[in-house]
Amino acid sequence: MKRFIRIVIVVLLGVGAVALYHQDRIARLLAVNSLFDADRITHNFSNMDAAFLHEEVSRGDGPVSELPKGAPLSLTPEQQDWVEQADVTAIVVLQNGKLRHESYYKNTTAEDRRISWSVAKSFISVLMGIALDEGAIDSIDDPVTKYAPSLMDSAYAGASIEDVLLMSSGVTFDEDYLDPSSDINKMGRVLALGRSMDAFTADLTETFQPAGSAWQYVSIDTHVLGMVLRGATGKSIPALLSEKVIAPLGLEASPYYVTDGYGTAFVLGGLNMRTRDYARFGQMVLQDGRYNGRQIVPAEWLRQSTVPLAKTKAGAIQYGYQWWIPADAQEGEFMARGIYGQYIYINRNTQTVIALNGAHRGFREEGVFDRNMAVLRQLATQ
Repeated sequence: MKRFIRIVIVVLLGVGAVALYHQDRIARLLAVNSLFDADRITHNFSNMDAAFLHEEVSRGDGPVSELPKGAPLSLTPEQQDWVEQADVTAIVVLQNGKLRHESYYKNTTAEDRRISWSVAKSFISVLMGIALDEGAIDSIDDPVTKYAPSLMDSAYAGASIEDVLLMSSGVTFDEDYLDPSSDINKMGRVLALGRSMDAFTADLTETFQPAGSAWQYVSIDTHVLGMVLRGATGKSIPALLSEKVIAPLGLEASPYYVTDGYGTAFVLGGLNMRTRDYARFGQMVLQDGRYNGRQIVPAEWLRQSTVPLAKTKAGAIQYGYQWWIPADAQEGEFMARGIYGQYIYINRNTQTVIALNGAHRGFREEGVFDRNMAVLRQLATQ
């Protein structure tokens, strides 16, 4: 019996040592599993750096760019109802470059750096335009493997940069957030356990259609664009974004990216910023890439990126180079869009930018997107 007890003690000590060694991974895995819980989601979305590996995107040492005040815009009672129903956490409205409205909800503040989710994809589009303009990338007709050779034996072997920009890679990737065994949730566990996003992507080998033949939203496509940019420039995405976009914008606070265990930024959805700073980025895009007297992004790239280009279904929402365009869009109306209610809505006709953050667990329910669009359009014309 004494020998058995000693064995049990040794085993328990061994298990304890392993648990201690992996405690950070275990904590991140638990964070992933509870990330969207009703009682935690709002807090989690403003504190991703407390649960995940992350890397700062330096804002530089320049002054904060001003957001001059415009005529105040008040929400109607119906819009206030929508705020509650849509679990909105922040709204910032700029019109003609002036701040007309900002409000924060659910015990969040203006200083919160909020998760972008797929709004981050549009930042990668902007970096792609800069890399093309500067000659780091020769053409969007180039195969992605020219700059990311580790994908040579993957499902991306036949895809061009443009195919991937348009979410037309043809790569099989299950994006069902409600299925624990889906690819998107496997990817979440890769991040939580500190594994490699690059290796996860290179291990994707199945396609459901030839590259470029049809559109299907595949979030991992944006990680491939990040691999291309890193390969072409020799820089990490946080360093590249800081130098080319963030520092010139004069943000209030340095953003940060969630990263994998190898320090690779989660570029398809891991960018975190203040809501006013999302609005500054949107204002730069509205102004054809010019901000603070400097041309940050080529104007022609932005014009090309933000119109319908993908082979989406007739009557459905449309897609450009990592930007969304409503099915019934007026000319000059487009957006960056992320799950749970994240938007940077841009309307060139009314010179409006609206940065919106939310924690809406029912974001996929029928009619929710249409209601969001209706309110965004109302705010753009008030």
